[in-house]
Amino acid sequence: MQDLGIEFLSVFGMPPTEFVSLAADLGCRHISTGLESNPHGTLGYPPFSLRDDAALRREMIAAMRDRGISISLGEGMNVRPGSDVRGRFPDLELMAELGVRRVNTVSLDPDPERSVEQFGYLAEMASSFGMETTLEPSPGLTIGDLPAALEAIRQVGRPDFRLLVDTMHVARAGSTPEDIAALDPHLVGYIQLSDAPLAPTGTDYATEAMFERMVPGTGELPLLDMLTALPRDRVIGLEVPIRSQAEAGVSPADRLARCVEATRGLLTQLQPSGGQRAIRDRGPEGDR
Repeated sequence: MQDLGIEFLSVFGMPPTEFVSLAADLGCRHISTGLESNPHGTLGYPPFSLRDDAALRREMIAAMRDRGISISLGEGMNVRPGSDVRGRFPDLELMAELGVRRVNTVSLDPDPERSVEQFGYLAEMASSFGMETTLEPSPGLTIGDLPAALEAIRQVGRPDFRLLVDTMHVARAGSTPEDIAALDPHLVGYIQLSDAPLAPTGTDYATEAMFERMVPGTGELPLLDMLTALPRDRVIGLEVPIRSQAEAGVSPADRLARCVEATRGLLTQLQPSGGQRAIRDRGPEGDR
């Protein structure tokens, strides 16, 4: 069965070593992380900075080694207007120190051409540390849907610059499981799983995505069909922030255990991989 990870957004700024233990206790093998705590929703956790605190990095590395956890995705390497991503070289160096396998990017710069140029710089720098780069399309951002992401990937033209499929973002942007099945499997580098209503809820989209997603299988997204269409050897990161439950006192372990159990239930419904998809998929294996 596919390896599962717990995504940074799901734990609202939980301290890194505690996060590692949580993922291991849930039977997952991976986490994603940024270099500092998310200032938008820490739920009372003290702020931290892996960028500035070398002792904390050492503690996290030791905890991951002891619990069999790795960082499958480094977050926060975003393209911003008026800022050159080449200035993030020191952050990539720290990500490499932590054993990060790939870094993710989105563009907040409204200029598509400059965004593509910056993606290329980031992918080249990440590659120098042995990391690949993924691009995450999301409604409301410069690269907002699957076609725009595929075009950006084509323009960058690097085999280590690939697609991150977030099930909520991709479905809400209008793509179907058939669209996903039509992809060259090598283009897909990472999967983030959550559920949601198919139609907007009336809440600001960014707020909904950051704070109120749904346990897989409890919403309206065609998750089983999407998972069927996706490569079977990629890590699935559970990005399911549910702030309302957290504020009601539901523990991180209880919130995320439901997500892990539900995802494993979905995966057991998939047919064994094989046929043309397996033949076509000659990309790097996942993080198993």
